[in-house]
Amino acid sequence: MNSTAYKKNFRKLPVICLSVSANRTYHRTANRHPVLGVEYQQHEFSLTDQYFGKMGMQVRYFMPPNSVAPLAFYFSSNLLSDYSNLELISTISTMESFQKVYRPEIYNANSTAADCYQPSLKNQDYSITRIVYDREERSQLAVAQGKFTEERFIKPYQDVLEQWSANYFV
Repeated sequence: MNSTAYKKNFRKLPVICLSVSANRTYHRTANRHPVLGVEYQQHEFSLTDQYFGKMGMQVRYFMPPNSVAPLAFYFSSNLLSDYSNLELISTISTMESFQKVYRPEIYNANSTAADCYQPSLKNQDYSITRIVYDREERSQLAVAQGKFTEERFIKPYQDVLEQWSANYFV
């Protein structure tokens, strides 16, 4: 994000929107935003939160209006003032559509997140989508993609990748 190439092509830093961690408990606050919705907080960062933190990104959790669960928003600038309502709505709608298929137990649940909320992939009270997402197949695909990348990209270009990555601190 600090590269010349990024700055040349984009005038704003990205907002990355992901599902909340099923290993954490989130607490509703009184803070409300017209687009992002009600804010939640949690007291212990997940591994994903820590990963984005190493890149200088902060995280806030919001449950948008008419949603059933909060989303995690990772950002580097000011989430509430640096992005237009349209930019935030686009981010939310894209992620919610995806998460209803990918994590229907959380994002297509039949009940809304409570004041104290712990997401669960074991929740049985959710609506099935018409799109079938096979987690087992996806896990196998991830392993196959990883092996393909290792064989075709990492091993053949390992020296170049090591030289290039030596210039970056993570």
